[in-house]
Amino acid sequence: MNHLIAFKTIVRKEIYRFLRIWPQTLLPPAITTALYFLIFGKLMGDRIGTINGATYMDYIVPGIILMSVISHAYSNVVSSFYSTKFQRNIEELLVAPVPNWVILAGYVSGGIARGLLVGVVVALISQIFTDIPVNNAMIAVSSAILTATVFALAGFINATLAESFDDISLIPNFVLTPLSYLGGVFYSVDMLPGIWQKISLGNPILYMINSFRYGLIGITDIDVQLAFAMTGGFILLLTLTSLILLHKGIGIKN
Repeated sequence: MNHLIAFKTIVRKEIYRFLRIWPQTLLPPAITTALYFLIFGKLMGDRIGTINGATYMDYIVPGIILMSVISHAYSNVVSSFYSTKFQRNIEELLVAPVPNWVILAGYVSGGIARGLLVGVVVALISQIFTDIPVNNAMIAVSSAILTATVFALAGFINATLAESFDDISLIPNFVLTPLSYLGGVFYSVDMLPGIWQKISLGNPILYMINSFRYGLIGITDIDVQLAFAMTGGFILLLTLTSLILLHKGIGIKN
């Protein structure tokens, strides 16, 4: 029971944190994605035509939604947990009788909540530009939740190892953004030359975006079962890494 209370407290704090500053956490992605839909979907989409039988607008909507989920699930955890370290509030958690897995689950759940909420906002914005049919709601929702979990965990690891505020911006700028744009958001892998198709298969975000796209519009370049297996593998690996870092106090007890 005490563990449940601790978990709820952390999650409630995390959700209140990003809702309290909604003009910074929810409004910017709404504006940015509206511009994506307007410029890429409407202005350029008519010239590009269709991809794998879907209009260009319908094709890019799932990728843009999931890209928003990825970036905000990650940024919520990395900024919140690093701020806890920076302000030395982490000491209160360390001395409290709270297991490491509860701390991890609380922060990750907060990141998932923000990522999914932003995803819903972006999905609603997309309805202004097109009417997306849902091919398989269970696959779409599962893919979004699992993807948000992966990047919330990655944000936790980044925050744990970061030694300055500059460190928490390196991964989003130099890793997440390139991988997201090269993850098949705006194009099909089949459109790439042979060598680049093989290189793209090494991008984990490609698998997540394609499984989510399949859930929404029934189109994918990747086997969906393989995509879910890879995502599950990443969750297991990142969870174990996070728990080891917490157990050893790396980046926390220094």
